[in-house]
Amino acid sequence: MGVERVQAIASLSMSMDTIPSEFIRSEKEQPARTTYNGPVPEIPAIDLSDPDQEKLVHSIAEASMEWGIFQVVNHGIPIDVVSELQRVGREFFELSEEEKEAYAKPPGAQTVEGYGTMLQKEVEGKKAWVDHLFHKIWPPPSINYQFWPKNPPSYREANEEYAKCMGHVVDKIFTSLSLGLGLEGNVLREAAGGNELEYLLKIHYYPPCPRPDLALGVVAHTDMSTLTILVPNQVPGLQVFKDNSWFDANYIPNALIVHIGDQIEILSNGKYKGVLHRTTVNKEKTRMSWPVFFEPPSELVVGPLPQLVNEDNPAKYKTKKYKEYVDCKLNKLPQ
Repeated sequence: MGVERVQAIASLSMSMDTIPSEFIRSEKEQPARTTYNGPVPEIPAIDLSDPDQEKLVHSIAEASMEWGIFQVVNHGIPIDVVSELQRVGREFFELSEEEKEAYAKPPGAQTVEGYGTMLQKEVEGKKAWVDHLFHKIWPPPSINYQFWPKNPPSYREANEEYAKCMGHVVDKIFTSLSLGLGLEGNVLREAAGGNELEYLLKIHYYPPCPRPDLALGVVAHTDMSTLTILVPNQVPGLQVFKDNSWFDANYIPNALIVHIGDQIEILSNGKYKGVLHRTTVNKEKTRMSWPVFFEPPSELVVGPLPQLVNEDNPAKYKTKKYKEYVDCKLNKLPQ
């Protein structure tokens, strides 16, 4: 099998009440030592159905400058569409190891798509307590169905329905972000790839961990994408770094969580901030989340929007192809 999956390690570890040393974070990262214990500020919650366009734009822009993360309610995606997406994802991870390995990311492949464990290089050689499944869900020409599970049988239908519903949500957020910069509503979306914008779904699977005080599900990072829109299951674990502290993110049931990613930070020339976040794990329960990363096509050149750059406000970021940005980020190379 080549790679030992965290799901398999977890079932052995639970009986021993310990975890392998490569999962034990340094003291400066251990959640038990670094999570803020006082009153937790609320992540902004925004009603996407608000008929007051000006108020909606202001709320989204302010949250993106101040936090880099917000939750949206009344987003228009039916609850049963989200529930079905979660059900088929959960059932995939309940399959035998052999069945899941049929969708493994091919060794040495340039793509992130497929079933897997390790994604980024970690400086100290540590490992994250998570397995994942990655595949594109939109636009149709970008989809590689070899990475879509055939079991459960309704997997494809559930993912296609979710992708279809997601379109109007991401359009509304992009439009609000553009207007919030004083630009025409279509500018940011077009600069990020327009109709070629790719939706990359990732299912995170964090099995129970006997030492959640020492491990992390996902290490501190910002997302490479333009935006990330995710739904979690009901097990908390997302943490946000703000005001020099790690805070637990409180979810609103049935909300979508929106992260500002690196490409929006770059396009806005730093006005909007990519959110630094990480994930903790749970001793008793499996945590799962379903982020969709909205990514420019790999050959698209992304840099600060010319309308936002002048003598008083020079470009703060390099302009480069998205695939070059990804390569630097995954391999911990300077941008």
